[in-house]
Amino acid sequence: MTGQKVLPLVVRIERAAPPQRTDALEAAALAVLTLLDDPRAADDGEWAEPVRSWESVGIRKVVRRARGAEWRRVLDLPGLTVTSGTAEVRVHPPVPLDEWPRDLSRLQVSGTDLTDSAEPGPEPEEGVVLWVNPDLEMSAGKAMAQAGHAAQLAWWGSEEPARRLWRERGLAAAVRTADPARWAALAASGLPTVRDAGFTEIAPGSCTVVADAPWLRQGGFRPAGSGPLRSA
Repeated sequence: MTGQKVLPLVVRIERAAPPQRTDALEAAALAVLTLLDDPRAADDGEWAEPVRSWESVGIRKVVRRARGAEWRRVLDLPGLTVTSGTAEVRVHPPVPLDEWPRDLSRLQVSGTDLTDSAEPGPEPEEGVVLWVNPDLEMSAGKAMAQAGHAAQLAWWGSEEPARRLWRERGLAAAVRTADPARWAALAASGLPTVRDAGFTEIAPGSCTVVADAPWLRQGGFRPAGSGPLRSA
C-alpha cells in the first residue's frame, strides 16, 4: 500500500541472557505508550508527521531482535529505549514499509521464541492489564506487537485524567494470559480489543488481546479512531 508506514520495535536478545517472555511483552507495550506520550510525537514535534501518517492507515508494528553490536547500532538511531524487568525494547518513529533504515532492515524477525522461567505473578488490582487470548499460539515477537496494539487502543480510549494517572504509574501495563472463562467475558465486554489483520501466524480477524482498566470499564471505550490493525 503506497505510503504505508510501520512502527519498528527492537527487542534485545543476548544469547547468554534472553529476556523473559512476559517482560518482553510488557516492555513492548511500554515502548509504544512512551512514544505516543513523547512531545516529539505531538503537535509540531519532529516525529508528529510520521506518527500521524502511520495512525491514519493502520497501526502496523514489526518486532525484530538484536544483540551485541547490532543492538549498539540500533541505539544510534532516533528512538526511545524502555526496560521492563529483564527486557529492553527500543521503539523507533514510524518508517515507510519498504524503506527501513539499513541498521534496522538487517535485523531478524525470527528468533523471538522467548519463554517464562516461572508463572507471572497475579494481575494488579488497579491499572492496565492486557489480556492475551489463551486459544492462540503466537511467537513472542507476534505477541509483543499485539500487546503494543492493545496498549495503544487503551491509550486512545483514555481521557486525560486517566492518562495522567497512568503516567504517574510509569505507563505500565501488565500482560497476562486469560483463562478461557475470563477470555469469553472479556471478548464480550466492549473493552479495547485487537483484531489481527492476519499477515502472519494467525487467521485474519482473530481477537488477540483485550485491554482492561478501571476507567475503561467505567466510562466505556471510546477509540480515537484508526484503520484496521496490521501487525507482523
